[in-house]
Amino acid sequence: MYAYDELDRTLINERVSEFRDQVTRRLSGELTEDEFKILRLQNGVYLQLHAYMFRVAIPYGTLSSKQLRRFAHVARRYDRGYGHFTTRQNIQFNWIKLAELPDALADLAEVGIHAMQTSGNNMRNVTSDQWAGVAPGEIEDPRIWSELIRQHTTLHPEFSFLPRKFKIAITAAEHDRAAIKIHDIGLRLHKNADGETGFEVLVGGGLGRTPFIAKTIKPFVSGRDILSYIEAILRVYNQYGRRDNIYKARIKILVHELGIEKFAKEVDEEWKAMGDVGLTLDHTAIEEVRSRFSYPAYEKLPHMPDELKQAAHDKLFERWRKNSVSAHKVQGYSIVTLSLKPVGGPPGDASAEQMDAVADLADKYSFGEIRVGHEQNLALPHVAKRDLPALFKALDRLGLATPNVNLVTDIIACPGLDYCSLANARSIPIAQELTRRFANHDTADLIGRLHINISGCINACGHHHVGHIGILGVEKNGEEFYQITIGGRADENAQLGTLIGPAVPYAEVADVIEDIVEAYLALRDRPEELFVDTVKRLGVEPIRERVYATR
Repeated sequence: MYAYDELDRTLINERVSEFRDQVTRRLSGELTEDEFKILRLQNGVYLQLHAYMFRVAIPYGTLSSKQLRRFAHVARRYDRGYGHFTTRQNIQFNWIKLAELPDALADLAEVGIHAMQTSGNNMRNVTSDQWAGVAPGEIEDPRIWSELIRQHTTLHPEFSFLPRKFKIAITAAEHDRAAIKIHDIGLRLHKNADGETGFEVLVGGGLGRTPFIAKTIKPFVSGRDILSYIEAILRVYNQYGRRDNIYKARIKILVHELGIEKFAKEVDEEWKAMGDVGLTLDHTAIEEVRSRFSYPAYEKLPHMPDELKQAAHDKLFERWRKNSVSAHKVQGYSIVTLSLKPVGGPPGDASAEQMDAVADLADKYSFGEIRVGHEQNLALPHVAKRDLPALFKALDRLGLATPNVNLVTDIIACPGLDYCSLANARSIPIAQELTRRFANHDTADLIGRLHINISGCINACGHHHVGHIGILGVEKNGEEFYQITIGGRADENAQLGTLIGPAVPYAEVADVIEDIVEAYLALRDRPEELFVDTVKRLGVEPIRERVYATR
């Protein structure tokens, strides 16, 4: 966990005071909605279909049990008893009254939580691998660098009014769990030939109306230079990014139109012109931030404790363990993923009662720490293997032990037309129906790893472009239709999915997905071949033929 200092606390409290004044002026009529809009957006407040939506940052996906309990309090006191975890390590509350928002923000500030820059045309929440600091084989904890970037970019005057929103993601592991290639800037920690730690810098990723996978702009930038290089990228974007057309304002469009070579040249020239602007990170500055992260006092534990051996006969426990428990860098410990995708439930939602209970379990079994991943699940990052049987029983009682992590019912979905004023179609009911169709765990295990992503509009908050199966809601003559893509992925081999055929009406979506899965099972060359690999090997056409033959 990172411990905020006095400067952080002062900044957060001052922001609450400012926002309280802004809300008071809006409610009195002194500010019009248009005048208030830019102010509320910079504090994470959207005006959605039915009410204001409040988006709160979870920097690099790390929460303390105290902070999670405060989310539960906000859900219970100001909302309708639940929160929605998003694909960018935020939590959203969908029913908060405008007059009560300053009080909610003040309650969150007491435990070091804020909503600054979770919306608007500025630098958004810096995200990272939810297993950061505990994943076997990672170069180092990427949250240290995420925090350095967070400190530098929060309320940065030059980058608070960018052409469009801007997102950075960081990973330090071989397997990319942070989806860095679909971000405006993606950073991959690695070591160069001299053993120096630095970053591969990727730029120009993003989904939405015009999706792109980020391209490498520089194979290696040293850690000491990463802030100045990011600033050079942002300056080029700020100068050349389109402000006359919202659909062409993202940096991905600028990179595409200039070409990566021309864009890289512009950034390098800007970087050189900046000279010594005080952004070089010396060892002391890096270590000061590193020192503010606390790590558990791990015990020396056996690799296979007796408690785990005794529980091996329990089939339900073993199914969950094999699905939801992952290797930890410290012997005797595990990382446990808590599925927020129960059968028939809205993906990513957690009730106030569940959040309180998970906070208690984190205190008991995970040194008081919880993580949030872009797949809209939670994780306990420091669980002793001896405690896994007891933890399973507790999670099962809470409805958080569904053994479907990375399987067909572990669906990523935006709130869609049930909440969002931008949406063309519903997302949540599609996800709920699919979880019911594939509720049989044996069937899900037979299918294997398969990611379904659903977005209710072209803005792609559900990351449908990079789902193994992507579902996009569109409107046709006042009716909900859905375009379906296959073969996308968001990991280190990220690519965009390919449209499989004509859009289908709402009532047929689940049938089409079932047909796609059946075609995959018939076409894969061995049980271990994943869906996305079958699509890569065969292309779309063999699956399209089977799915649309009778339509």
